[in-house]
Amino acid sequence: MLERYELEAFLTLAEELHFGRTAERLGVSTGRISQTVKKLERRVGTPLFARTSRSVRLTPVGQALHDELLPACRQISTALERATAAGRGVHGRLRAGFGTPWGGELLTAAADALLALHPGCEITVREVPFDGGVRSLREGTLDVQCVAFPVREPDLTTGPVVFTDARVLLLPAAHPLAGRTSLGMEDLAGLDLIAPGGDVPRHWVEHHYPRSTPSGAPVGRGPAVATWQEVLSHVSAGRGASPGAALGARYHPRPGIAYVPLRDAPPLEYGLVWPTAADSALLRAFVAAAVTPP
Repeated sequence: MLERYELEAFLTLAEELHFGRTAERLGVSTGRISQTVKKLERRVGTPLFARTSRSVRLTPVGQALHDELLPACRQISTALERATAAGRGVHGRLRAGFGTPWGGELLTAAADALLALHPGCEITVREVPFDGGVRSLREGTLDVQCVAFPVREPDLTTGPVVFTDARVLLLPAAHPLAGRTSLGMEDLAGLDLIAPGGDVPRHWVEHHYPRSTPSGAPVGRGPAVATWQEVLSHVSAGRGASPGAALGARYHPRPGIAYVPLRDAPPLEYGLVWPTAADSALLRAFVAAAVTPP
């Protein structure tokens, strides 16, 4: 049977795919993570991660183990959070923010489920500007936010992935690439990507709006935007392209925009983020409700 630290090390490394960041998140040394993973691999009898000097990735066996363990771990974590909330008492006010319609639906459902159990709480859900980043969390006007990962801010805690979606590229309908059934990351070469300005962390922008393709071909920058409606307007007007979520085709259909799948891009991962110092029974109960919706 897996020890708790082995389970945490394996699942965290599977998420980060980086020994240093895994060690930092778990508060141990990189050597401890490496030893723990090697011990687990000896027990399983096969490598769970393929390691090179530049990258770490799950092997097929590691991916299968991850896919089977993660739901069970989430269920255990949710049960513990709910028990803790019941023991300590859930009360107070919580302000949750979202940047996408599907994120808003998730938070609203979590709020409804929590209020059914604890009607004395006050929970508000509101939209966050596209260029706002995690500013509202730092300013204290939000307590928790649904975001697209990655978020690597030292003063913020990131919860588990709550849902994923395939990546697409938004293109003007008249663009030569718009008629393709799918595109690869190399097809970004020469395009101008419309990205948010404002206070969005640089690592997040670079992750979602790369400056170059995997082979090193340059990718340009289009207009900086503050809202998703501005993205749609610029793409429709032919001023650039924008990576996005496949769900956008259903929530933001436009006759002048084509949503073309990016076949070799990793899926978008969404989760909850909150200030580490703002931990509370209400916050933990809300996160648990979002992770395990009714």
